[in-house]
Amino acid sequence: MRVSIYALVASVAVTTSAFAAEIEPTAVSYNDGAVEMSLTGVAGNPEEGAKIVGSKKLGNCVACHEVSALPDIAFQGMIGPALDGAGDRWSEAELRGIVANAKIMFEGTMMPSFYKDTGYIRPGKAYTGKAADDTLGPLLSAQQIEDVVAYLATLKD
Repeated sequence: MRVSIYALVASVAVTTSAFAAEIEPTAVSYNDGAVEMSLTGVAGNPEEGAKIVGSKKLGNCVACHEVSALPDIAFQGMIGPALDGAGDRWSEAELRGIVANAKIMFEGTMMPSFYKDTGYIRPGKAYTGKAADDTLGPLLSAQQIEDVVAYLATLKD
């Protein structure tokens, strides 16, 4: 009996996460730069978010921002504001909007838009001087955005 209850709970959890509605980059609704709705309908994982923030192959947020909570990552940046206390400075909706497309909240920012797939000026094929062969996808997935937001929300003063 216990096994069947665990199986039912696991089945519901898998089904719920598999069918969570992911919002496409072009369908994200910004309100003064903030994004109120989750991009996935699934809660972000702060541990995964920390990995994305510190990973050169993913978000690489530490290239521009300092995060004292990640002391093992060397050569943290000072171009953007320190992310210490980000969870106190901005709401979850504001953090989601900033990570998805900071240019909406902060016009002229150098921060890349991590959840955007249209509106590029002239995307090219890396280091060739030629136009891209295909469309460009977002730098991070919707779930990765939610994970980063969950992590940043934990950074309190």
